[in-house]
Formats: sequence, C-alpha cells, structure tokens
Amino acid sequence: MAWFALVVAGLLEVVWASALKHTDGFTRLWPSVLAIATATLSFVLLAWAMKSLPVGTSYAIWVGIGAVGVVLAGVVTMQEGISAARLFFLALIVSGIIGLRLVED
Repeated sequence: MAWFALVVAGLLEVVWASALKHTDGFTRLWPSVLAIATATLSFVLLAWAMKSLPVGTSYAIWVGIGAVGVVLAGVVTMQEGISAARLFFLALIVSGIIGLRLVED
C-alpha cells in the first residue's frame, strides 16, 4: 500500500507543479487552490509512504515521477518542445526510478 501511496503522491506532484504555471504568482484563485490542495495531499501521501519505505528511495521516486510527469504534461498541454536529447534524459530518470525500486531493501 505504501508504494501505491507513493505513486499517487508523485502523480499529484505533476498536478500541483503544472498548476503553478497557471497561478500567475498565486494571483489567480482556482489554479492557486488546486496547486495548494494537491501539493498538500501529495506531501501527506509521501510522508505516509515514508513510514514504511526508505526516505532516500521514496523521495527520489516521488521527485522522478513528478519531474518526468511535468515535462510530459508541458509537452502535451503547454506545447513545450520535445527533442531526442530530452527524451534520452527522461529515460535516464525513469531508469533511475526503476533501478531504485529494484534494489529497495
């Protein structure tokens, strides 16, 4: 269950980090509410997952899911560019996430 909570926390990180773009410095109400609410839930789930998972592994996987997810969200919803180099480095992040999961104690 901790792994599920960690993955959901990472996906919520994608939501709140993407929503930050639309807050205009927290001057727009609903994007700001979305960013704060999902950030809070993401942190709560991360903290809960860390009760039974190693802190380093948990944090790295949470950040990795968020980083890859935000880049992909930017490409899909905000027309940010994608290149072979960006894909390569995203693949390295995903490889690191998988590797950490495989060697997790």
